[in-house]
Formats: sequence, structure tokens, C-alpha cells
Amino acid sequence: MPTSSTQNLAAFAMLTALACTPAAAAEPPGYTLARQGDMHDFDFLGGAWTTVQRRLKARNTGSRDWEEFPAILCLTQYLDGIANVDELHMPTLGRRGLTLRAFDTQKRQWSIYWVSSPSGRLDPIPVVGGFQGGRGEFYGEDKDGDKPVKVRFIWESLDRDHARWAQAFSYDDKTWETNWTAEFTRADPARLCDQGRPRRS
Repeated sequence: MPTSSTQNLAAFAMLTALACTPAAAAEPPGYTLARQGDMHDFDFLGGAWTTVQRRLKARNTGSRDWEEFPAILCLTQYLDGIANVDELHMPTLGRRGLTLRAFDTQKRQWSIYWVSSPSGRLDPIPVVGGFQGGRGEFYGEDKDGDKPVKVRFIWESLDRDHARWAQAFSYDDKTWETNWTAEFTRADPARLCDQGRPRRS
């Protein structure tokens, strides 16, 4: 039988090994940076859309108070579909936003970047992912103020003329809080867009 000295050494070695083993990173449900898609995932979004936007007034507070406002989106494809740019015009807020999406043909994965008109800054870290069927999921990391968050975009192509988008943040690496949604209805690009951008009223 092993001596107490041998047992102590074995226990010490086991504790040392456990201490040196990195703990698995906490991740909210579904979070992955490995999700893949297809270069035609966003073909459905080309053209013009009217949208109803709903945004949570206060994030990470348990609030259920939403603001609702209209917006117009115009999207143009580039490079045979592996890149696209849309501009979102929010007239009642006096704001615009621009989304750049690029498809990595080797990783088979989309990267989605955002620029808002108030800051003019491109978010340096994209959400990445792709579609399976009519549903796309995209994940990444960002900061909400000074708080690190994990980010989730969900895109749904509901039918030819309707789509849905939702953004959620995870502050605790356990749960998601949806803080922005949009319902899309297809519209006439000749009426709403000018050279791929929402017309200025």
C-alpha cells in the first residue's frame, strides 16, 4: 500500500495539475465563433425595405420599456455577392447607420460590421456566423459603455417580402437580453432608394 508520504505527493501533484488547467470559458447559450454559412445567405436582403424598429430604452436593468420608430433600409451587393452594404435611415431619430458584411470564402463565414452616423466609427470587432435554412446567427464580443458583452444577431428570412432581425447582449455569460429588433417589409427601390441609399427627404 502507498505510504502517507506517497499519498500526499500524489494529492499535491493532482491539485497542481488542476490549478494549471485553464477553466472552460463561460459562454451564453448558443455562443460560437465557428458557425458557417454560404455566400448567398444575404441575397434575400437586396433592394429596399421599410422597417419597424423597436429598441430597449435601458439595457441591463431588467427594463421592459421599448421605443418604436420607423426606418428605411437600402442594400447593395458587391463582388458577386460576397460583400454587401446597407444604409439604414431612421428619420424620426435624425440618424443613419451603415452595415458592411463580408463573406470569407475560405472560412465560409460572414463578418458583420456597423458604423453609426453620430460617431462615424467602424466597430473593429465584427459578429461572425452564417445561415442554416432561413435563420442566421452571428456572434461576437463588444463593450456596452465600459461593460464587456457578448453579442448575438439573429436574422430570419420569413418569406420573399418579410424578414426579421434581433440583437441581444449577454452581460453575465449565462443569459441573453434582446435589446433591439426590426421587422422588415419589402418596398420599391425606385421610390425609396437613390443609388443604393435611402432618399433624403
